Amino acid sequence: MVYRYPLGNSLHPEALKEKQRSLREGFQTPLALRVHRALSWLRRAEAEDQDHDVRFILLWIGFNAAYAGDVEASASSSAPEGERGLFQSFFSTLVKFDGRHRVYDAVWQRFSQEIRLLLDNRYVYHPFWQHQNGVPGYQDWEQKLDRGRTAINHALREHDTVRILSILFDRLYVLRNQLVHGGATWNSDVNRDQVRDGASLLGCLLPIFIDLMMDNPQHEWPMPNYPVVD
Repeated sequence: MVYRYPLGNSLHPEALKEKQRSLREGFQTPLALRVHRALSWLRRAEAEDQDHDVRFILLWIGFNAAYAGDVEASASSSAPEGERGLFQSFFSTLVKFDGRHRVYDAVWQRFSQEIRLLLDNRYVYHPFWQHQNGVPGYQDWEQKLDRGRTAINHALREHDTVRILSILFDRLYVLRNQLVHGGATWNSDVNRDQVRDGASLLGCLLPIFIDLMMDNPQHEWPMPNYPVVD
């Protein structure tokens, strides 16, 4: 069953929308755009109660709206290149603002079993697919997968939330690519568990991300890609 915040909870999409309406006059344009766009996709995902594939994609677009647009900033810093580097930069920023450890608690207390299953699932592990596609250098994908399990267990013990999120979203990114780039069949039995659990994780974490962003309007959020123009 896909996780959802109950109506009346401060992290329910409609509660977040009300909060955004009450605070948006104090938002700089980059934050206003990010939050407005992310909430629009989150609210649409909330209305999707049957199709896990569609819900996952809608939630990923909302996540994309929240974090994207840091390409130039990432290239000029020590952050790794590419999309995964943007994730890590975004997560590092959010965790600094998360004094109540809401992200860690959501990951560990609510979804510990789902996360372990996801991290053990070779079908959302990038090196596995590289090996399947004949790319040299990935024959040891199973050893890499084992090292990943060790890394996440260490990160959980150390409460290294950025590392936890980076590893977790690395797997979700593979799932996203499978769906968005036509590498999976709609409503297929083959990937039901990871799609369902992925949608639950995103549905739980994205509202926290948006809430943390709104609580920290003083941060200089980069201008997102495709700003509104006349």
